[in-house]
Amino acid sequence: MTDQAEPELSRAVALAWGVAVNPQRGPKREMSVERIVDAAIEIADAEGLGAVSMAAVAARLGYTAMSLYRYVSAKDDLVLLMQEAGVGLPPAPPAEGGHWRQRIETLYAAQMGRYLQHPWLLDIPINGSPTTPNSAAWMDAGLAALSSTALSHAERLAVVLAVTGLARWCGVVYAGYARAAQATGLSDEALAQREDQLFRALIDVDAFPALRAAIDAGVFLDEGDPFAFGLARLLDGVVAHAEHRASGRPVEAPAAPEVSPLPVADKRVREAQKAVRAAERQLRDAQRDLRHASREALDRAERAGGRP
Repeated sequence: MTDQAEPELSRAVALAWGVAVNPQRGPKREMSVERIVDAAIEIADAEGLGAVSMAAVAARLGYTAMSLYRYVSAKDDLVLLMQEAGVGLPPAPPAEGGHWRQRIETLYAAQMGRYLQHPWLLDIPINGSPTTPNSAAWMDAGLAALSSTALSHAERLAVVLAVTGLARWCGVVYAGYARAAQATGLSDEALAQREDQLFRALIDVDAFPALRAAIDAGVFLDEGDPFAFGLARLLDGVVAHAEHRASGRPVEAPAAPEVSPLPVADKRVREAQKAVRAAERQLRDAQRDLRHASREALDRAERAGGRP
């Protein structure tokens, strides 16, 4: 048996775990990684992640961009440290433990709060499992909440990933509406009404019958939270599965959906994909022309006194 080599950490990951040394020499002793990250977060909160650059952060602190590189070696490292600070630590579990479902719901709500406080977190791409302390702490908190269930370790992780994914998607939608409200000055209710009117004007019953039926039923004006409904049904399923596990009855592992990736590098495949995209565009154009022709026919019939 051979000893496994220690993984090589990027400077940002090493800084996050406290195993990298901050520079102490030179005239900029008042500079620190923490001050740099705080300044970057202030910029991102005010102007978005795209406004963050080494030059912008340096200017905010009153230094040159080159002086920052002694502390943070690249912008990607800075973004990772911003993410670590932005997500923070998960809420502490209740002293008496609490039911696992309430603990998971609390973590979900807290994640949502982080995304609404720092919407730029949602613009950072996901490049794998968490490798920083705070990100790992959120995963650990979710797994700890589920430790009292009969779920296997893999199943607990699957639940944590599902809830985290739902919180992130909910954050994307809510942050988008918040930006729209800020840009237009409209209330949430006014935005919903505008969206409903837009869909009613664009969605034709012949082309999109199921969606049109939902619109006519008022789904875009419904005051319920679709994400809360989704979370509740997800956890209902987890409850049922955990009870099945606890009963000792065998549990069949769900089959993964079959995905057949195409060899994209093959010239014939690329040409076929291009032809499919062109055909889809033609189909969309034909459906659009059909909707326009139908509207024009209805308009003519109305002008003619209802006679077709």
